[in-house]
Amino acid sequence: LSSHKDFKMKLIALLTIQALAASAFTGVPSSVSRSTLKHHNSAVSELFATTGETDGSISRREALQVASAAAVLATSTVVNADDEGAGGKLVEFTVNNLDGEEGKTGTFVVKTRPDWAPIGEERFVALAESSFFDGCRAFRVLPGFIVQFGINGDPAVQSKWRSSSLKDDPVKVSNSRGTVVFATAGPGTRTTQLFVNLGNNSFLDKQGFSPLGEVVEGMDVVERFYSGYGEGAPSGRGPNQGLIQKQGNSYLEASYPKLSYFSKVVAK
Repeated sequence: LSSHKDFKMKLIALLTIQALAASAFTGVPSSVSRSTLKHHNSAVSELFATTGETDGSISRREALQVASAAAVLATSTVVNADDEGAGGKLVEFTVNNLDGEEGKTGTFVVKTRPDWAPIGEERFVALAESSFFDGCRAFRVLPGFIVQFGINGDPAVQSKWRSSSLKDDPVKVSNSRGTVVFATAGPGTRTTQLFVNLGNNSFLDKQGFSPLGEVVEGMDVVERFYSGYGEGAPSGRGPNQGLIQKQGNSYLEASYPKLSYFSKVVAK
């Protein structure tokens, strides 16, 4: 490079092109963690560590500034493209009884995607905004497969929603890890029960399970839902869904006290 200025301009142009190219891929995560940026800056810093600041070179500080600017540009471009195309809301779940221990709490956030499943997404948001999920237990937790929830602790409340089933949404995206999906017993039977995929369960796609959103924060919290009771009755020793429908949380609190549950769910 002929000069310090030329070098900086070419580096900026290169990183900007890379940032804009990255924004074209809508499947990348919509956020970048501080640790990722720190790692990125550290790598660039190390790359230029032996260059020095002699004439015709770029300083470590300048390299970091350029790299950080490019990373922010790439991130903001991806976030805006994703948000504008998808719409939807953020729904925050506060969880108690993590690992089956009272007092252990955490949160996770679901971003809804009406472009994936508009009927299911609308119902999910309606449930969250009506405080339906508050107090609900995650009654079926199978590590590596799913976390299932969505039966209200009050049988009277559950009965009202259960009588209002939904038409099906076509499956537009796969049941990948972190996606949120309505449970179904067949065509036109979705009501209030949902699950979070703990693994890449693409075999569910052909069975009509249509994701309506995805966990965008706190997947590590979802992985800590208590799973010690195993599969539900009659296949296993876990909770019987029929009894949850009839007796609500009184049944679960007495027979399955370690179940993780939602103390508060807020749609933003």
